[in-house]
Amino acid sequence: QVQLVESGGGLVQAGGSLRLSCTASGSIFSINVMGWYRQAPGKQRELVAAITSGGSTDTADSVKGRFTISRDNAKNTVYLQMNSLKPEDTAVYYCNAQIAHTITQRVTGKAYDYWGQGTQVTVSS
Repeated sequence: QVQLVESGGGLVQAGGSLRLSCTASGSIFSINVMGWYRQAPGKQRELVAAITSGGSTDTADSVKGRFTISRDNAKNTVYLQMNSLKPEDTAVYYCNAQIAHTITQRVTGKAYDYWGQGTQVTVSS
């Protein structure tokens, strides 16, 4: 019904940059919040950054000043620009979207959570 497809992960040296992209497709009326989460081995999944349809953002303290989230509403796409990467940023990064499938869901504030398949980011020291 809805797919989130991520791209842009990879291997980079400490201090380098990567840009992640995530595009939602399928039965979508509107997307409220889109965000990026990450999960390192042996750790819980954590929120990295999130952005509303109006452009309001929130970023985890651990990446503030280094990572920037942005969004293209016309393309149902969210981006995560990651600069000054550190080895501790190594994780699988997941895209999340809160999606309303109908106008009724939208006006009643009902949304469904969808996740991407994850993309590996590895930062070498």
